[in-house]
Amino acid sequence: MKKLLISAAVVGLMSSAAAPALAQSAAPAPTAHGANASRYHVAVVDISFIFKNYPGFTGQIEKLKGEMEAADGALRTERDRLVQMEEERNTKKPGSPEFKQLDENLARLKAEFTIKQGTVRRDFLEKEATVYFTCYNQVAAAVKAFADKNDIGMVLRFTGDDVADKSAAPDREAVMRMIMQPIIHQNKIDITPDVLMMLGVDVRNLPAQPNGVPATATRPTAPAQGGFQGQR
Repeated sequence: MKKLLISAAVVGLMSSAAAPALAQSAAPAPTAHGANASRYHVAVVDISFIFKNYPGFTGQIEKLKGEMEAADGALRTERDRLVQMEEERNTKKPGSPEFKQLDENLARLKAEFTIKQGTVRRDFLEKEATVYFTCYNQVAAAVKAFADKNDIGMVLRFTGDDVADKSAAPDREAVMRMIMQPIIHQNKIDITPDVLMMLGVDVRNLPAQPNGVPATATRPTAPAQGGFQGQR
């Protein structure tokens, strides 16, 4: 049986009551990382970084993975039972009434198992899609609320991930990701920490980007001052 998989894509999730509250909350002025966003009326945001560091999402995904593993275990037990039945059938003489009865039951149970396996997989994919859909809408609402409060007319998506270890030859996939980046330079218009604070995340504890990344393209470290804590 092919094991059910949850995609590795990383997103964030908020409660359904959080979106209206965000729009009404008084957003702070951009941190040092996005100091020029209001000046230029344009900003960038690293959605992937937000998703990776938003506890609300990771909790939902871990819960979904736990449910998936439980369902996978139940299917595995059922599959093992079918294997045992097949082994029992093979001990019978082909053409005998016992062989025919076991063969018919096995064929029916295998068909039911295939349908059940497909249904379980589809249900989990639908649940996963719901998490992603809800997350994207909530993050988009936080971005819009912050942009509206700070006179930012456009917010573009970018990635602040490092390309590769500067002490080693760059990985081909890392280089291709670098080439495909929609933004290759930003001058203090990164509002990613601000959006995370709008989502109620304590950005002071976020991981820093690897050393050696140019300041204009790196994921900023957390601001020293306490940030705005959006409603959950």
